[in-house]
This record gives sequence, structure tokens and C-alpha cells, in this order.
Amino acid sequence: MKELSIDGKHLTIEEVVQVSRFGRQVTLDPAAVEKVEKSREFVDAFVRDGRKVYGITTGFGKFSEVTISTEDLKTLQRNLILSHAAGVGDILPTHIARAVMLLRTNALLQGNSGIRAEVLERLVLFLNKDITPVIPEQGSLGASGDLAPLAHMVLLLIGEGECICRGSISPVKSVLKDLALEPIELQAKEGLALINGTQVMTAIGLFAYADARDLFEQAQVVYGMTMEALRGIADVFDERLHALRPHPGQIYTAQTMREILRESENVTRQGELRVQDAYSLRCAPQVHGASWEALEHVRQKLEIEINAVTDNPILFPEDLDAISGGNFHGQPMALAFDYLCIAVSEMANISERRIEHLVNPVLSELPAFLTQHGGLHSGFMIAQYTAAALVSENKVLSHPASVDSIPSSANQEDHVSMGTIAARKALKILHNTRRVIAIEYLCAAQGIDLHDGYNRMAGRTRAAYDILRARIPFLDEDRYLSPDIEGAADVLAAGRLLV
Repeated sequence: MKELSIDGKHLTIEEVVQVSRFGRQVTLDPAAVEKVEKSREFVDAFVRDGRKVYGITTGFGKFSEVTISTEDLKTLQRNLILSHAAGVGDILPTHIARAVMLLRTNALLQGNSGIRAEVLERLVLFLNKDITPVIPEQGSLGASGDLAPLAHMVLLLIGEGECICRGSISPVKSVLKDLALEPIELQAKEGLALINGTQVMTAIGLFAYADARDLFEQAQVVYGMTMEALRGIADVFDERLHALRPHPGQIYTAQTMREILRESENVTRQGELRVQDAYSLRCAPQVHGASWEALEHVRQKLEIEINAVTDNPILFPEDLDAISGGNFHGQPMALAFDYLCIAVSEMANISERRIEHLVNPVLSELPAFLTQHGGLHSGFMIAQYTAAALVSENKVLSHPASVDSIPSSANQEDHVSMGTIAARKALKILHNTRRVIAIEYLCAAQGIDLHDGYNRMAGRTRAAYDILRARIPFLDEDRYLSPDIEGAADVLAAGRLLV
């Protein structure tokens, strides 16, 4: 892939994924670097003039009224990073940590933060050499930015803590020595500029969104397979029906299903076998469509946030001004990520109900639990239990994080967003939902086999069936099912059913 030049204003979600997950190389736009340098000159002028500006010549949070002497400004910034690197818990996946570095660099490139260009060049160097900070996932309140996890990112710059290099965790000092690099000595404002932002919650939420978007499109194909396995009524996708209730997601979902099931001889017409299907089959355009619209909302919020200036104070060199505001507050993203949690949970909810229709002989014409040897064999009985357990766990996780707040910094920071928690929950819900849809995928393929429907399948669904069966055979007799579920989930995670 061609190198990506970033300028703080035009980064896309797809480019973040390319850099973070697939190693696309990054460069800094020269015009943006020039703005960064002018902003730095402005900070240096504040220091020379002894002007009292939050975070530049004062302490932080409750200590904002404490003036710091010029000779202590470097120590102030270093102490800020060391004291704030207080995260705990599991380490963020490497691709998310890389996204954090990219997003923070992009935000600082707008030239409103007062950081030196050489600091951003060092971040890009580490990105391009695949040297990643070790960032614990817990510790952010999502206001004043993602202070703790971003401080862990900055440890990589100042030669402290640990990083991931060539796939293993190593002390930062030893990695810098191997590269013949000296640690960065942070100047006035730079530590604060690096950690006062929403880039951790945004990076986590961005991948939850991107992977949920791909899972949604594949869930449509799996739903199509279920329609064929259950000989569902295709009239529910009629364009005229959805035109009368023109929610964009509903219209999109119905149109997609018409395309997926085109030429299928397994689906039926209204009255051919039955007059109507249960809601999980009949109302999926409305339910899936609502989730699609929620995903679109999250996308719009992400596109704003990944090109936003989110630290404090924000500098306006052209106006000779600096304003201490609240752009670091994560509430816009916290609400979006809680919405994402609900939307992805609903994808699992309706999928699990379709699984029940596939395994329950009272609700279908298929053998009980999709086995030909019921009694001696249990078939997919407990796979449905697993789906139900995951769905119930998702319901607990879907409780919004953004409705919570707890005061911090001696009540100076008295309302926080919990946006990073919302983003982390979204990732967990996505993990669970992918496995619910994987179980539907397995059950739908089994149902098609049991009524000899393969030769009557639509092209898209037959291709999806073939991908699954190349890896996981028909369940003729009971076997260890966890590998089958994880195998189907791997197919979905790899995006194999995407067009």
C-alpha cells in the first residue's frame, strides 16, 4: 500500500484500519508540520513572558492555580506522565494501541496543541517500525481525555515502561538503545498535549464499529441461509412494503435480502406452505435495519472524532489566544458507543431466536436439534444454550456506561463520560454476537442439508455454505462442538462472506 500522509483533518476510518491492522506506513504532511511548529513558537512565547496558562505554566486539575517556575516545566511534564500511567487490566490489542498512536498524532497535527514536530515524528517512527506501547485497558474515566492509557503510550517516548517489539514485550529503554535513539525530553505543554484526548476510547470504538459493520453484512447472508433452511416466506422483502415505512436501514436490509436470495428455490411465497412466519424471520428487515442505522450514526461520530482537536488548553496562534475548554470530554462518543452496544446486541437477540426455530421441531419441519438420531445424539441442543447465554450476557453489557459519572480531581472534574468503558463493552458484545451468528450459520447449513436444499440455494447463500463446509463437515453424529463454533466465528471474523 502507498504511504499515508496525515494532516489532522482528512483521516478516514478505513485508513485507520489499514495502518493499525495491516501496517500501512505513515508520513506527516509538510504543511501540517509547519502549523505544528508555529503553534510551538506560541507556547515558547508564553513561557518566556511568564503568562499564566493552564497546563503550560500551572499544575493540572485541582492544581491549576499552582504556578510552576520556568526551571521546573520539564520536570512537570515528565511527572505528569509518570503519575498518570496508572492503568490496570489486560493490555490493549496491538492493532488498537497502534490506532491510539495514529489518532493522537493526527489530532496534534492540526497545530492547536503546542507540541514539537519532533515528538510527532517519533510517534510515526514507532508506528512504521511496529513498536507499540503496552497500554492497560482500564483506568480511563473518559473525560480530561483518556489520561491513564494515553500516559502509558507516552512512556514509549520518554524511555519508560514496556513496549511490544517484534511480537514480544520488552523494556522501552532496551528498544531505544537497539535503535540508537535517545528518550524524548518533554517540553512545556507537551505531556499534557499527548494525554489529554479521546483517542483510546475512539480507537477501541472504531474497531468495534468496523468489525460490527462487517459482521452485520455477513449476518444478512446467514439470515438468508436460515430463510432457506426454514423455507421462509420471501414476500416480507417486497420493495412496496418497505417504501411505505421508509426508514433507510429497513429499506437497505430488505433490498440486500432480495439480492442475497435472488433465484433461491428454497424460500416460499405467502400461502404456499404457511401464511406468515414468526417475527425473527418476518421482521428482520425492521430489526436488522434499525441496527444498520445505529451503525451509520456511530460511523458519523467517528468520522468527526478522528479528525478533531480534543486536548486542553487549545491554542489559537493566529489570534494570540489560548482557551481552556472541554474538548477532551468523551460524552459524544460515549453515547455513540452505548448505542453501538445496543445495536450489536440486537443482532444477536434476533439471531438466537432464529436458532431456536432451526432446532425446535415444534417450530419447523426439521428434525429435533438438527440431528437424525435424536435421543442417542443431542445435535445442536446445547449450541442453542450457548447462544442464549451469550445473548443474556450481552443484555447485561448493554447497560449504558454513559449514564454514570463519578467526580475526580477533588471535584474539579465533576462530570465524566465513561466513554472508554462503553467502547470496551462494545468490543465484548461484538465478540459474543459473532459467536451467536456463527451458531446460526452452523444450524442453517445443517438445516439445508437435512432437507436436501443445497441445489435449490441462491448463489450468495450457496457460496457461504461452501465456505463453511470446506472447514466444518455436516454433523452426522455428536462431536466436540466448540471448535465448530469457533471455526465458524473465524470465518466471520475474516470477512469471508463479504462480497
